[in-house]
Amino acid sequence: LRVRFWPRFGCSRMEASRFQYESEYKRKLCTPDEAARVVKSGDWLDISMGCAFPSLMDAAIAKRKEELYGVKIRGYLIQQPIQMVECDPGREHFIYNSWHMSGYERKLCDRGMCSFNPMVFRNLGAYYQHFLTVNVAMMCVTPMNQHGYFNFSLSNASARAVLDKADIVILEINENLPWVYGGLDECIHIDDVDMIVEGPHNPLPSIQTPPASEAETRIAEFVVENMDDGATLQLGIGSLPNAVGQMLAQSDLRDLGIHTEMLCDCYLDMYRAGKITNKRKDIDRYKSVFGFAIGSEDLYDWVRENPGVVTYPISYCNAPSTVRNIENFVSINNCISVDLYGQICAESAGTRQISGTGGQLDFLEGAAVSPGGKAFICLTSTFTDKQGEMVSRITPLLNPGDIVTDPRSLAYYIVTEYGGVNLVGCSTWERAERLISVAHPKFRDELVEHARQQGIWIRSNKR
Repeated sequence: LRVRFWPRFGCSRMEASRFQYESEYKRKLCTPDEAARVVKSGDWLDISMGCAFPSLMDAAIAKRKEELYGVKIRGYLIQQPIQMVECDPGREHFIYNSWHMSGYERKLCDRGMCSFNPMVFRNLGAYYQHFLTVNVAMMCVTPMNQHGYFNFSLSNASARAVLDKADIVILEINENLPWVYGGLDECIHIDDVDMIVEGPHNPLPSIQTPPASEAETRIAEFVVENMDDGATLQLGIGSLPNAVGQMLAQSDLRDLGIHTEMLCDCYLDMYRAGKITNKRKDIDRYKSVFGFAIGSEDLYDWVRENPGVVTYPISYCNAPSTVRNIENFVSINNCISVDLYGQICAESAGTRQISGTGGQLDFLEGAAVSPGGKAFICLTSTFTDKQGEMVSRITPLLNPGDIVTDPRSLAYYIVTEYGGVNLVGCSTWERAERLISVAHPKFRDELVEHARQQGIWIRSNKR
């Protein structure tokens, strides 16, 4: 083979391109303090979610607190302290807003140091494209490859949409991030970057999911019993969906697929048990598809340069128009409460924000139009309040302040430890009857009486 050389450099064209990218990289490289100077009072500042949180830039901007006022920050699912927020509890200098609460952000919200941004996750990229202002965007990425690309790694989600809208793009190189293959918008080229910062980082954050309770285990059993070989899975966040994943790993089901918003360790458990093949998927065959990943070091090693595990933006993963093309799609999520009309609250306890809409609404819609698809919303029938009293999660009406995450028109399977009921196509009295049948026995008579008062109970209903 003949190799052409560029006379000026005495090297091949590929080597010349690499030289060009490395030169541009050095030109854009600066310290975090230098990059922080581009932020001005009143700016809209976007920080990336999850494992792509830019800790070096966060610290550098926090140091400028006394000279900045009214900087408005957006982020979500942040797993570590945000110094810009912690240094300013009065929110005079930095005003933080979250699209979806992590446990840490929930505590910030409880302290009055975080505001919630309602959203439909699949549309988040379009919000940025059409409606939002981004003066500065910053996120952690992998080191640049020989072709001048940086990879969004575990946090593809809405990354490209945010960076495309930003006036100034700052990339922070995190040496710990794995390069993750993708099908769409998983990288950004150095030509589209304004500033680059480097520095040492702590190990990537991980989520330790608590073990499932006895009630959650019974719920998981019902869900697994109602699944078939070849199903493609989406699991939500928490101990209950995780229990389903672990039970699937021990089941007799075969040839399962992955198409999910969040990739977590229970998928790795299923893969190691030989359950995940993706061979029956109608699209992205032989590929496990996800939008972002948060889990253990083992999970991050699994996705590293793995052609069988690929990342897409949420606008693709969560879109019902995508999910409808996947036969036997199964969505499994949890919630906080359900009322007798089938309205589902999965994100707040009264006015206290717990999490967010996330992809639950997206996958409810998608599973409903997938051939053979099913969507399970799972909850324990009761919880114990601060006074030690047992409280029903199935309620006559949602409590004041509870947010309707999923409207009754989209309710599908509702599952408690007492079984599961399908609400699709049911009238109001049928819904009440079915939901009361899976409520805790202690509260059933009381719920029947409320249903009568609300005009959604008829004499032929079973007791």
